[in-house]
Amino acid sequence: MIVLDENVPESQRQLLRGWRIRARQIGMETGRLGMSDDEILKLLHRLKGCTFITRDLGFYQKDRCHPGYCLVCLATGREEAASFIRRFLQHPAFKSRSGRMGLVVHVGQRGLRAWKFGAAQECSRSWPV
Repeated sequence: MIVLDENVPESQRQLLRGWRIRARQIGMETGRLGMSDDEILKLLHRLKGCTFITRDLGFYQKDRCHPGYCLVCLATGREEAASFIRRFLQHPAFKSRSGRMGLVVHVGQRGLRAWKFGAAQECSRSWPV
């Protein structure tokens, strides 16, 4: 399951739907508007196996790694969110749910950085050509 933070614009959510990428959004289909970061993490623990996508770069912390979910932090413009979400979900390293679990990922123009649950070092990936 893909869960979008409330900071992902509605226009970007609609683009994802048009591309047949199903996602629930905080405050609309799950959770409530104005949830704190800690409340969101508790929600992710209950949902199990979900990928949470946010524009809040404060989520990109090693200690947020958990084997039961994936956190994706978009370092992109508001109106680029959908295209980078789609690129991330199509990336060979992150295409499957099992490939994403336990990760906290920073998604940017130049590539991706990630912390993996239990890993000592951050890893980097480039965008496929």
